[in-house]
Amino acid sequence: MDMLPFGALAALVGLFGGIILGLAGRMGHFCSLAALETAVYGEDQTRLRMWGIALGTAIIGAFTLEAVGVFDFSLSFYHQIKWNPWASIIGGLVFGYGMAMAGNCGYSALTRFGGGDLRALVVLVVMAIFSFITLNGPLAAPRLALLPEEPSEGLNSIAHLLGTATGIAPFAIAVAFATVLILWALSYERLRQQPEQIFWAFAVGAAITFGFWGTSTLYSESFGEGLVESYTFTAPLGRTLIWLMTSSAGGLVFSVGSVGGVILGAFIGSSIKRDFRWEACEDPRELGRQVGGAALMGIGGVTAIGCSVGQGISAFSTLAYSAPVTLAAIAAGGLLGLRHLIHGFQPE
Repeated sequence: MDMLPFGALAALVGLFGGIILGLAGRMGHFCSLAALETAVYGEDQTRLRMWGIALGTAIIGAFTLEAVGVFDFSLSFYHQIKWNPWASIIGGLVFGYGMAMAGNCGYSALTRFGGGDLRALVVLVVMAIFSFITLNGPLAAPRLALLPEEPSEGLNSIAHLLGTATGIAPFAIAVAFATVLILWALSYERLRQQPEQIFWAFAVGAAITFGFWGTSTLYSESFGEGLVESYTFTAPLGRTLIWLMTSSAGGLVFSVGSVGGVILGAFIGSSIKRDFRWEACEDPRELGRQVGGAALMGIGGVTAIGCSVGQGISAFSTLAYSAPVTLAAIAAGGLLGLRHLIHGFQPE
């Protein structure tokens, strides 16, 4: 800590957990869009049920950190602004539809690029640009005018709300909720027969917990310097792109390290499995669809204050009000997009 600035240390935290997430994407096939597609059209819920393990692990991890005094939920961005349901619904739907059009979310695009898919690089760059157009650029003022962000008056946590109403400790409520998710996941026989995927689903939840632990520890040691956060892949793509070009956008921080970590982890995973290969788009129409989908993801992810990983796992681990609504909206938008891709945009 005496040799590196706290921003660089936060980037190392992001890098380490990002490597785990990259490995989970390549070796454990952890992917939000694939989970929806295989469950609905492939009659296989294995990838979908993996989310139950990842969420359950992340919830137990986050609430354990809070219980021992390491992680203060109020320092997380998900609890610093008042929840706007319309932002979650509209942003989630736009993100989910864009995810289907692009063929992957920001996290999955990083894992694909780490395996040599150059189409994913196009998705990442376009998504990064549109995330900052929506966050701080021309779309920022209209977004805030239609969906204002106001300071929160307290924790936006389902567990804490129920705890206040019932007198039960929020930790106990969170553990019960997480247990239900894990049992739901393991009740699926196909998943029980694949211990490797169970392991990687657990690793995803552990990586989210590690992100909160690492940034909380650095926040405490630096007397409030930096952010308390975990993994999300919308605005961080924009921050990483600008940092690579100008060394600005907040400098070398957690989000920059996390993006690099996922790419590195995916490259390691593809090298281990020996499936790394360069791929490019041969169909201009396919490329146009992916570019449009990436733009929608950049807009929707910022509007919803998180992507399928940011809201779907990181915010969900704190049981933030926004998380289940945003995740449901992303799933609905993704299913609508998949239906259009598979059945066409015109009725028969």
